[in-house]
Amino acid sequence: MAQTVCVLLDDATQSALSVIAGDRSRPLKHILRARIVLLSAERLPVQEVARQAGVSRPAVWRWQQRFAEEGVEGLVRDKTRPPGTPPHSTRTVAKVLALTCSEPPDETTHWTGRAIAARVGISLRSVQRIWQEHRLQPHRIRTFKRSHDPAFAQKVEDVVGLYMKPPAHAVVLSIDEKSQIQALERTRPDRPLAPGHPAAQTHDYTRHGTTTLFAALDVLAGTVLGRCMQRHRNGEFIRFLNAIEAAVPPGKMIHAILDNVATHKHPKVRAWLARHPRWTFHFTPTSASWLNAVEGFFSALTRRRLRRGSFTGVVDLQAAIKRYIAEHNRSPRPFIWTKPATDILAAVS
Repeated sequence: MAQTVCVLLDDATQSALSVIAGDRSRPLKHILRARIVLLSAERLPVQEVARQAGVSRPAVWRWQQRFAEEGVEGLVRDKTRPPGTPPHSTRTVAKVLALTCSEPPDETTHWTGRAIAARVGISLRSVQRIWQEHRLQPHRIRTFKRSHDPAFAQKVEDVVGLYMKPPAHAVVLSIDEKSQIQALERTRPDRPLAPGHPAAQTHDYTRHGTTTLFAALDVLAGTVLGRCMQRHRNGEFIRFLNAIEAAVPPGKMIHAILDNVATHKHPKVRAWLARHPRWTFHFTPTSASWLNAVEGFFSALTRRRLRRGSFTGVVDLQAAIKRYIAEHNRSPRPFIWTKPATDILAAVS
């Protein structure tokens, strides 16, 4: 390849190329091409144009020829070209997908990208790209637990009915306990978040004791009534029920949603329930704590206040929990359940 073009510029073309070469917001390749043509118009040798532009001589000849054929538009528009590597055939993609969803050989628990690539005869990156396009993640696994409660359907309909159509002149409370909350004090202060470095805290800690949080979520109002106690027994649970009894205005019925822990069904608790006729207990199915709305509050409490916290003692831990409950109650949001019981039962079936 040799120089076959003599670049001649009129005032308008030279002005347009000068604007492109001086525009820092443009792609670097456009600026470079405009500089090659401007230097070529100064009658400089090809070697000198290539040196000043920082490119090779064939590149100078190429863009001189493109400018001669297509003008300024040819410098800022790339020609389409076929991909360097053709895409994999539909048969190859189908084989990767079938292998990924099949049982791996021997006692291997799941297929890896390298194993698939070696079996099919393509690159690891190709396998990863196919997995990404079809949303396959064989390295991940999710756990599940199905309730074997014989009265599962009746309990689901009962609890979901309270959420979606609560009785008039009544309070619907979701009640549960978060036990064994540890007061952990880190041995060193936490390191703050910085660009390129996540927040860090020491792995070792001093354990100062535990506490149990009894909480009741008002489904309609979104507020939470909580009490921290040292133990998790029927006596503490009855004390918490008395606190709720005092907090709920007289004349309103109380429907309490609870799980099947033995504390909630103790004979002393049943005797207390018989002495308070405005209370009605509704139990969630066995192994179905996801039906208890207060579990969402416990999850938020753990993520936002407990998991990264450092507490000097149980009193400090309990104070932090009380502050979080107070902050939550300053801007409560009603609990809204949207999925009817028929959809839940159909999904489980």
